[in-house]
Amino acid sequence: MASGRVDRKALVAEFRAFLDADSVLHEAEDLAPFECDGLTAYRQTPLVAVLPETIDQVQQVLRVCSARKVPVVARGAGTGLSGGALPLADGVLLVLAKFNRILAIDTANRTARVQPGVRNLAISEAAAAYGLYYAPDPSSQIACSIGGNVAENAGGLHCLKYGLTVHNILELEVVMVDGERLTIGAQSLDAAGYDLLALLTGSEGLLAVIVEITVKLLPKPECARLLLAAFDDVALAGAAVGKIVSAGIIPGGLEMMDNAAIRITDDFVHAGYPTDAAAILLCELDGTEQEVDDQLALVSSLMSECGCTEVRVAADEAERQRFWAGRKNAFPAVGKISPDYYCMDGTIPRHQLPTVLTRTAELSQEYGLPVVNVFHAGDGNLHPLILYDASTEGEVERVEELGGKILELCVAVGGTITGEHGVGVEKIDQMCVQFAAAELQHFHAVKNAFDAGNLLNPGKAVPTLTRCAELGGMHVHGGELPFPDIERF
Repeated sequence: MASGRVDRKALVAEFRAFLDADSVLHEAEDLAPFECDGLTAYRQTPLVAVLPETIDQVQQVLRVCSARKVPVVARGAGTGLSGGALPLADGVLLVLAKFNRILAIDTANRTARVQPGVRNLAISEAAAAYGLYYAPDPSSQIACSIGGNVAENAGGLHCLKYGLTVHNILELEVVMVDGERLTIGAQSLDAAGYDLLALLTGSEGLLAVIVEITVKLLPKPECARLLLAAFDDVALAGAAVGKIVSAGIIPGGLEMMDNAAIRITDDFVHAGYPTDAAAILLCELDGTEQEVDDQLALVSSLMSECGCTEVRVAADEAERQRFWAGRKNAFPAVGKISPDYYCMDGTIPRHQLPTVLTRTAELSQEYGLPVVNVFHAGDGNLHPLILYDASTEGEVERVEELGGKILELCVAVGGTITGEHGVGVEKIDQMCVQFAAAELQHFHAVKNAFDAGNLLNPGKAVPTLTRCAELGGMHVHGGELPFPDIERF
């Protein structure tokens, strides 16, 4: 029994009526690998983990759980960074790792139909033979699953120009909490009725279980070149981001790294970065040869006007890949030099980058915790990495407090508490900062329409009004800002 309510033996027996024995895990040693996702500060062993292979089996699992009133958490590759796939002690973990097949590639319509356990990068690898690729590319794309990408509305290095997951999918096959199978969206560019496709994208497993996805594919650009601009001041680099976009240029990718990130990643992958720079911008321009040449000249000129100390264009494809390798390996590089790190995720208006980076540095000093900044500068999606040692008493709590302050800062300047990692359990308190009670009530109403019994991933993403009241009603709209010295948005 778990929490005095769920009969584990009876549940396991019911699952084994339609699943192989090795697809129903209930022993402690078998469940241990599933106790957390990429947010390892939160851990919980599930009551039972099931690994179905067919949609019919997923439907049967949900019917059993619905009938028994047992909560269910869906899990993909487990690479999420907000605790969205954190199991429940009295719940079932529905692992979709066996749903790992690319079902079809339609070159005429430039789409791919895939199962949710397919790795993000595997889609582009399969489409490469046709001169196509899947645009959203999170740094974890070698491991993260497309189902998880949909659940969190993931972005990546190239989302400024090509959009987030929600802009790159056409159709979802989902299973509701009672086992009913639905098709959301359509193979065409638009579908009648409410835009439930957008609602399901980023819903963090609270509304339905995704079992099939149709994604859009794009033709590979004729030309892609990468420009590196170095600055001796982080604020100047932040200001330069807005200059590029305001000039009418939408780069294929526009990333920023501060000095700590530059040094750590260059030592890790030998990308060839200028390690004495306070910050660098990586600006990728793609399109036709002529278009890219013209934009390179304009961006180089703009960077000089913005006070950069060096502009370097990747000499060839090998150097371009090295420059990107540094950015994509920033997280593992940090893991090499720090016992633990906490990866934040907030989004702000581009023009607020200098203000937020300066204030984040002040908060880092105030808390005595190093913060490494590496992020999607083009769309203002920040990923501060707070370095700490979990074995030091009280440090985890200080890290969480600092992280919360950074997220509240994002809200104060007109931004949001997440850009692509989701809310999960990590940011649920900051939801009380961003949204008023009436807004949260509407969120709960949507949840209730899909899952009246609150069985799908309960306790995640949307806080109760009671929780927000206990936190002191931190909502900032029309009230006191967490940072009174920051200009109200």
